[in-house]
Amino acid sequence: MATIELYIIRHGLAGERGDYPNDDERPLTGEGIHKTRRVAKRLHDLNIRFDLILTSPLARARQTAEILQSCKLSSRLEESAALAPGGDLNVWLSWLQQWRQGGGDCLAIVGHEPDLSEWAEMLVWGASRQNLVLKKAGVIGLHLPDQEESPIGHSQLFWLTPPRFLID
Repeated sequence: MATIELYIIRHGLAGERGDYPNDDERPLTGEGIHKTRRVAKRLHDLNIRFDLILTSPLARARQTAEILQSCKLSSRLEESAALAPGGDLNVWLSWLQQWRQGGGDCLAIVGHEPDLSEWAEMLVWGASRQNLVLKKAGVIGLHLPDQEESPIGHSQLFWLTPPRFLID
């Protein structure tokens, strides 16, 4: 089986914590929507397309994923509780193993910090080093190895971009 290109994308700029009775429903701000749309358009201009966008069910991540989809980066969008804050990397890896059976080779996941940076570090180095910083609407790109090999500690970082480098 081929390697997988994984794009790890943090949700865009969202409302302030504490301003919403249920933090799960905290949406993107107007600026967050605008900036995320500009990042998505730039990814489209770079001919990046995903077989699937998998998102956290929280409002701000879901909105970010919907913007990516509306910019024609993927026709498919699904939610995963594993991408909610505090989600379990091993649960997501089990899902990934099943998804790979369908033959996809490019996946975007949309979620939250610090989980996404920690997951990227686990996939690349096998341990969380708290060195990678994923800004809001930023992107980390990883090549995950063939299915026969565990991606933990065996993945390759090919992209770490804050949104300011993607926005014209």
